[in-house]
Amino acid sequence: MKVTYTPEDGDEQVFDYNPNTLLSAEREALERRTGRAFKEFAMGVLKGDSLCRRALLHVLLKRQHPTINFDDVDFCWDELTIEMTKGEIDLAVERLREKNGDDAMIEAMLKGYEEAPESQGKARLPFAV
Repeated sequence: MKVTYTPEDGDEQVFDYNPNTLLSAEREALERRTGRAFKEFAMGVLKGDSLCRRALLHVLLKRQHPTINFDDVDFCWDELTIEMTKGEIDLAVERLREKNGDDAMIEAMLKGYEEAPESQGKARLPFAV
C-alpha cells in the first residue's frame, strides 16, 4: 500500500506501508495508541478510521523524525491518502470472501479497483495476517 501525506505547508511524503513488515515496537505502539489489537488496527486503516490513520502516520513520520510526538501529527483529511494496488485489492477481496468477510468492505475495495495502480512485483495483503 502507498500512504501519501501532502501537508498544505510542506512537501509531499510517500511511504510504502505493509502491515506485516512493521517492527514489533511499531506494532505495539499502534496497539497502545489506538487501544486495538493489531489486526483490528490494520482493518481500521483500510476502513478510514481517523485514529488508526493518524497513529499510522505518526509511526511512519517517526522513522524520519524520531523525536516527533503523536500530538504533533495533525492533518486535514484530504492531506492523507491510502492507496492499494489492484493486486492488493484482489488478495484482500479473496481473503475476505474466504472468511465470509465484511461485504461492505469488499464492495468499497472493488469500487476503487479501476483507478487502482497495477502491482509492482508480488502483491501483498493490505491487512495484517
